[in-house]
Amino acid sequence: MKNTLLFRHLIFLLIIGFCCLSTFPVLAQNGPLTDHVNLISGGINLGPWKNEISELPQAPAPTIDESPTTLVLAAQRTDRPDILRHFKHYHGGWNITNRHYWVSVGFTGAAGFAFAAMWLVSFGLVLLVYHCCRWRVIIRGKRKDHSQTLCLILLILFTSAAAIGCILLSVGQDEFHGEALHTLKYVVNQSDYTVQILNNVTQYLSLAKTINVADVFLPSDVLSGIDKLNIDLNSAADTLTAKTDENAGKIRRVFNAVRLALITVATVMLILALLGLLLSILGHQHAIHIFIVSGWFLVAITFILCGVFVIMNNAISDACLAMEEWVEHPHAKTALSNVLPCVDQRTTNNTLSQSKRVISSIVDVVNTYIYTFANSDPSPDDVRYYNQSGPSMPPLCSPFDSQLQNRQCLSNEVSMANASLVWQNFTCMASASGLCNTTGRITPDRFTQLVTAVNESQALKHYTPLLLCLQNCDFVRDTFQNIASNYCHPLEHYLKIVNAGLGLISVGVLLCLVLWIFYADHPLREEVSVKRCCR
Repeated sequence: MKNTLLFRHLIFLLIIGFCCLSTFPVLAQNGPLTDHVNLISGGINLGPWKNEISELPQAPAPTIDESPTTLVLAAQRTDRPDILRHFKHYHGGWNITNRHYWVSVGFTGAAGFAFAAMWLVSFGLVLLVYHCCRWRVIIRGKRKDHSQTLCLILLILFTSAAAIGCILLSVGQDEFHGEALHTLKYVVNQSDYTVQILNNVTQYLSLAKTINVADVFLPSDVLSGIDKLNIDLNSAADTLTAKTDENAGKIRRVFNAVRLALITVATVMLILALLGLLLSILGHQHAIHIFIVSGWFLVAITFILCGVFVIMNNAISDACLAMEEWVEHPHAKTALSNVLPCVDQRTTNNTLSQSKRVISSIVDVVNTYIYTFANSDPSPDDVRYYNQSGPSMPPLCSPFDSQLQNRQCLSNEVSMANASLVWQNFTCMASASGLCNTTGRITPDRFTQLVTAVNESQALKHYTPLLLCLQNCDFVRDTFQNIASNYCHPLEHYLKIVNAGLGLISVGVLLCLVLWIFYADHPLREEVSVKRCCR
């Protein structure tokens, strides 16, 4: 029954990835942060989220009176007999963690398994009667020629049906294999993207620890919080990578095994049908008997495969319908709630709070330098003196107040988005000793340090809120919706082609076996004539 777990492994891989996603913060970026020079120079690419997220809202706390509604996914579709409960109907809906669900899905393939058992027993009895009781079909006179012609036409027709079934099976399995791997690749890419996001978060946070403007650093408690958060993020990334690789490998092996089995069945059955037709026409009785016995078992195998693929088709359809219903009610209590907790208030709020604290601390470092050094007019013997002069620099706007709540920028503050452009006008030309030779409030070296700090703050400000997409299940919802819209229908379609091919092969070869027995009873006319002449 390993093949029946194919889609279960696929969904498990997706759930494992987003289960890890829903526990830790994420930071979106188009690629790994490997070039810190771009970040320092302000050329970092913030990706498509740059203009879409402008604030860090506090994660909403659940109210005491509110309780999530319970939703049974794909309830009507999964209403099937459950063998483990004495054929009482299963009403638990789509739930891959419930064995009763899988037993009920497995029952949908019972017809194929029953046909296989009935075929083995019934045709076995026919063969037993044929050989032990020497039962024969004897047709004499003119009717013999007509019956042989009719049987030949039917044999050609049934062999053609079996050949068409082999073609359908080959085409269907190839398309199904390609679409299944395409779906798996999409899920793995989502997982890899998430791992990349987690790695980028740690790199941004680690880079924040190096922020230094005129020997002004982040507070020690903020640095300690970054270390603790990085441990969780690295653990999440490692776990997700390991689970993805493990499950993707298992799924690929199952896909390859299914493909090999179907290719083998299609090839063997096609050869069996064509050779059986040829030997029947030529009248090789002993060879036909061998093909009859071989076909007996192979037809049973095709019936079993029909049952297996009916199970797979129903499992995929159940999952697709469950995804569609969950997309419409992501916060309802469903079977996914145990393995995909979309809302983790403690972790979400802790991560957002930590990121806000880091951003606020970086802004404090920048503004401390601006007020203490850049905008001061110290005497030449003061350690803060580097011949700064001219109009005062505007301070950097902090997006949060002392309570880490959102605040609006004041008129004299500069935003993170255009801070580097504004401050460039306050940069002087410096000598080798670090003194300003022209009017300005900061040296080029200090300007670079300030821009590095601002870009780090801006990156955290724009990327860390993606955690809210997980909290609201937006990211998972979009993924499930994409799978349900773009991947489910092709998978179901190609599985139907595979089932149609297996059905044609089973029926075609089954009927051919009956006619092969008839031909085995009747040698060629030339052989009969030779025997008469010898007498």
